[in-house]
Amino acid sequence: MNDYDETIAFLGQWGCFQKTVFFLLCASTIPNGTGVLSIIFVADVPAHHCRIPEVNLTQDWLNVVIPTKVVNGKQEQSSCSRYRLDVVRNLSAQGFIPGRDVNLTDLEQEGCVNGWSYSKDIYQSTIVSEFDLVCTDRWKQPFSTTVYFLGVLFGSFFAGQLSDRFGRKPVFFITMACQTIFTFAQVFSPSWTVFSILLFLSGLGQIGNYVSAFVLGSEILTGKVRVLYSSLGVCLCFALGYIILPLFAYFLRDWKSLLLVVSLPGLLYIPLWWFIPESPRWLVSQGRVEEAEAIVRNAAKKNKIEAPNDIFQDYIANEENTRSKEENYNVFDLFRTSSIRNTTLILLIVWFTLLTGYYGLSLNSVKLSGNPYINAFISAAVEVPGYISCWLALAYFPRRYAGSSTLLLGAVSLFFIQLVPQNLPELSIALEMLGKFGFTVSSSMIFVYTIEIYPTVIRSTATGTCATISRVGSCIAPFLFELSVYFKHLPYIILGSLAVVSAVATLFLPETFQKPLPETIEQMSKRERIKCPCITQKETAEPVVRLESQL
Repeated sequence: MNDYDETIAFLGQWGCFQKTVFFLLCASTIPNGTGVLSIIFVADVPAHHCRIPEVNLTQDWLNVVIPTKVVNGKQEQSSCSRYRLDVVRNLSAQGFIPGRDVNLTDLEQEGCVNGWSYSKDIYQSTIVSEFDLVCTDRWKQPFSTTVYFLGVLFGSFFAGQLSDRFGRKPVFFITMACQTIFTFAQVFSPSWTVFSILLFLSGLGQIGNYVSAFVLGSEILTGKVRVLYSSLGVCLCFALGYIILPLFAYFLRDWKSLLLVVSLPGLLYIPLWWFIPESPRWLVSQGRVEEAEAIVRNAAKKNKIEAPNDIFQDYIANEENTRSKEENYNVFDLFRTSSIRNTTLILLIVWFTLLTGYYGLSLNSVKLSGNPYINAFISAAVEVPGYISCWLALAYFPRRYAGSSTLLLGAVSLFFIQLVPQNLPELSIALEMLGKFGFTVSSSMIFVYTIEIYPTVIRSTATGTCATISRVGSCIAPFLFELSVYFKHLPYIILGSLAVVSAVATLFLPETFQKPLPETIEQMSKRERIKCPCITQKETAEPVVRLESQL
């Protein structure tokens, strides 16, 4: 059987057909950039303190009824307590002056029994102020982000397998619809519980749409255009969505308005069903050769190229054999042989590290010193040179060494943060952004690398499985920087250590630089790799023989 890329080489790489697919699929990731990270503004915690109802207090007592405490060297009002209002009222009525006649440290305190007052200096409202996710309910704020990424986790797992079973195109549009509908529905949430359920369902669609678009474009496009699409096109559009997110958030300031603006662009994709084709490569792998040939002939017509009479002649001759061998592949085939199992386990570790670091640093951007909108914009803008660097690295350097180097860059940057003096917060932010740059380059690269490693029959399953495990990291990312209450730099040390381990592990993956996409598991098993010292040749060879006998 001929190589698929060679079979359709007559189409060229950059005709009208490829341009249409390239730009439409790239544009589909813009809502992902705004939607995935909108939670950093939707669920941010505004400054707050106990609400003081209308009571007859002197101005002196109104100024001190909320206790103060020192936080990071600054005096701040308590967020969750106040002096007992009945006691304060009596003291005020008797004419006592706080600090002179009454020692405030002797007064009894109580919780915010009348609710909270939220500052509107930065936000008009967030879900925190809407549903009072503070004090005893403070855990619900980071857990909201975790709920979202749990939806992304399940979406990653099922979208990949459904895409391999039913096709890239239907899964792409169904998950796009889920993303749009459930994000819009969150605006009308009457409670935090309902909001969380809708947030989970929105997460199901967000990642399914992104992975399906990523795989679909990578399989339709070929050669340098495929590398450009998967490393720069898709990622830059995602970054564009992320960049405009803080601009929307700055001008809207209200979580409902922000979600409304984030959800509506998905409606534009309804008529595009008739413009975006199914992956001919996937159709061929399923034995649906006639459908694949019809798409390729239509592509040739759009490119004004005359197609050969028999495009997939070799595939037709082997159609029944292909169908019987390839239709039953599932997630367990990622661990069936020692060669594939080792590759899968390494990729799972690397994906987990990268997504934990990427989302941990992204979510932490609004908590850095300074304006949260500007910090989020800088965090987003850093991704643009990151994706350009990824494209250059994929175009000119071997995958193993490029991936390992960028991981080490991210690790070293985060390790150095703990050496920065407290009076230089700008330097800490710069190092954190450099670390974000390293994680961004590696995260973009690992998507391409994974697609190049696995064959067509399990490519979406493999990508979805890796994305699923990585989302475990994104689920714990909201709580990761909460560890700073125990030791300020502990989150950076954890991320840096994980990055070092992953950088070393990446060196043991198979090299895919300037090699065609594999079509079968057997082709994947033959890829060049550095042998891990702890794995003997005998151990890796035996399962391949068993695989060949199965095929």
